[in-house]
Amino acid sequence: MDSQSLLHEISGYCRHVGMAESTFGRLAVNDGKLVSRLRFGGRVTVETVERVRDFMVRHKPDATRARTVAVAAPAPATTSPPLAKPIPPALTDVNGKGKADKNFRFYDNRQKYLLFVNTCGEKWTVAERVSMELGNIHPRPPGIRVFDAGMGDGTVLARVARSLHNRFPTTPLYIVGKEISLEDVRLTLEKMPDRFFEHPATVLVLTNMYYSEAPWLTPNSVTAATSLAWHEVSLMGGTSHEFEQQITQLQPFLSQNWRAKLSKVSGNPIYEKPVVLVIYRDDYKFLLDPLRPRRGATRADYDLVIASQPYRARAPLEFKAQKVIAPLARALAPGGRLIGIHSHGNDPGLEIIQKIWPGENPFLHDRHQLLRAVKAELGNNGRDLNFNAYADTRSIFRYEMHTLPSEISESIGTSTLFAAWNAAIYVAQIEDHRLSEVIGSTAYLDATREVLQKHGGLWFWDESYIISRKRDSG
Repeated sequence: MDSQSLLHEISGYCRHVGMAESTFGRLAVNDGKLVSRLRFGGRVTVETVERVRDFMVRHKPDATRARTVAVAAPAPATTSPPLAKPIPPALTDVNGKGKADKNFRFYDNRQKYLLFVNTCGEKWTVAERVSMELGNIHPRPPGIRVFDAGMGDGTVLARVARSLHNRFPTTPLYIVGKEISLEDVRLTLEKMPDRFFEHPATVLVLTNMYYSEAPWLTPNSVTAATSLAWHEVSLMGGTSHEFEQQITQLQPFLSQNWRAKLSKVSGNPIYEKPVVLVIYRDDYKFLLDPLRPRRGATRADYDLVIASQPYRARAPLEFKAQKVIAPLARALAPGGRLIGIHSHGNDPGLEIIQKIWPGENPFLHDRHQLLRAVKAELGNNGRDLNFNAYADTRSIFRYEMHTLPSEISESIGTSTLFAAWNAAIYVAQIEDHRLSEVIGSTAYLDATREVLQKHGGLWFWDESYIISRKRDSG
């Protein structure tokens, strides 16, 4: 039997009996990572296949179990814990082909994302951390250039834009935001009318291109370049209300062009065609002319690059370095700074996860490993870059789930428990097919309640790092 056939058989068994795949591996062959290794192409021996199938036969959860066990080989001396009650099978994809796990991308799970954003203060705290770097940038005429490598709902970008105005109230701003999600683009645009009113000398550019394309607003392939949808909007009037009305009128353009499809290689969403949306105030068009991007003639040279949670924690280190951070580092101007932020773990949120999945740790690579990988990827092109991991006291910061003091007591409301559980599985990036294995009982809520009562609330750690380009000698 090949490994993929065995994986299919194990997955079906686990769904039917309501057993976690890691638990199955430990009970069957004393290897909790068996299924994950199979999923990533690992090989198995004949002996392992026999032990796995023998386990499934001996623990068959139907009426034929007694008859089957009677003719099976004798069971080992150790006994296994009773099986969990059967629960509904894992979610399938839109075509009903059972490939939801393969085509699953955590940060595009809208319900979990929106609940997390509205119950936890990560966006606020990240914006504060990013704003700390504004005192270290060295912008040059004609303006400050900022790139957000994943806007999300626009909370971080809007808050950083306010900080920029506070520090540089009259300096023109060129802000580029990358986002694949149409809903996130809409949420971001809802926050922008006030920005154009308070800081009129602003050019806002939104795009759905890849990390290797977005800083330069230029697709890599000729085919994508020929299908590029480049749309420029000059806002008329002088009030937030007028700007909001005109931005709202962009919805048909966004619905028609901001479309995504699943990559056949990674299963992640990618654009159907590249889009660039440029917005600025018409009465500042003359002043902003040197900053306005031109199709086919756009430079990067950013003073600040924001890379907050730009990759999955479980993604390979080489992917994070090669496909995400290295291209962003190349886009820095002399004196420019890239601030990267990702989840750190070792917090009450991970404690909840490990009570359900013992030993689970999705945070595979810390900032030190990532910076080494990026430096190796850039090679000679990184000679004028500084890679700063900093000490934990500066790098690592905490954010919390919003709760009232009276909420964390001997009796915690169900809504609070659900919000805390959602935050924990969101940060730990637990896939839906794994969640379906545990929601058949109340164990996950019991674990959440225990951790909240132990710590008096729920919080998480993020860690940050800086890549900066050396300033020109002149």
